[in-house]
Amino acid sequence: MSGHSKWHNIQAKKGKADAARGKIFTKLGRELLIAVKQGGPDPAGNSKLKDVIAKCKAANMPNDTINNAIKKASGANNSENYEEVTYEGYGPNGVAVIVQASTDNRNRTAADVRHVFDRAGGNLGTTGCVSYMFNKKGVIVIDKANCSKSEDDLMMLALDAGAEDFESDDECYTITTSPEDFSAVRESLEAEGIEFLEAEVQMVPTTYVTLDEKAQERMEKLLENLDDLDDVMNVYHNSENN
Repeated sequence: MSGHSKWHNIQAKKGKADAARGKIFTKLGRELLIAVKQGGPDPAGNSKLKDVIAKCKAANMPNDTINNAIKKASGANNSENYEEVTYEGYGPNGVAVIVQASTDNRNRTAADVRHVFDRAGGNLGTTGCVSYMFNKKGVIVIDKANCSKSEDDLMMLALDAGAEDFESDDECYTITTSPEDFSAVRESLEAEGIEFLEAEVQMVPTTYVTLDEKAQERMEKLLENLDDLDDVMNVYHNSENN
């Protein structure tokens, strides 16, 4: 079946250094905090929290760390309060970029994000300027080497659970769902003991921009500098070579 393998970078996820992993855990901790504040600490009654927990597990975040973050977020003395904001803009050669952030200071975060775009020769745009080039999709990525099921069995399991698409490449299986069906498909796979490299709702591009080597280097720098910002949770783009 046709798929959408271009927007995720498995090698980057597999090769995270300890320092980078610490940064990822910090950001995931904030996502847990936001989910708990919005819907309570019980994942059984908070679907957003359940999905964030799945994302944490895909990033190899220890269960104790997850549970401690949830406990801390639900504590009466926790006064941390973040709001979710989305920025849209253009990178080198007109690459469409969506930045999802969580912040306790909108002005600071907007200024930081704008500075990164300016340094990369891009520019921050208005709401809606590039989001029409993306679809919101549930994305589940499974490492072939760690999957005990055959490709056919996994595909049938995913499709029977409500997946829209299934793709296989040299290293991974990629399962795509509608946002509404993401949790059901993920839970069906979890029930079979399947582990994930990725499991989250993402913004998937519908068109792609191919970059030359110089523009590619600028794009990679833009993504690296955005990732370095504490407030930035996720970055999506339609550069074909990333």
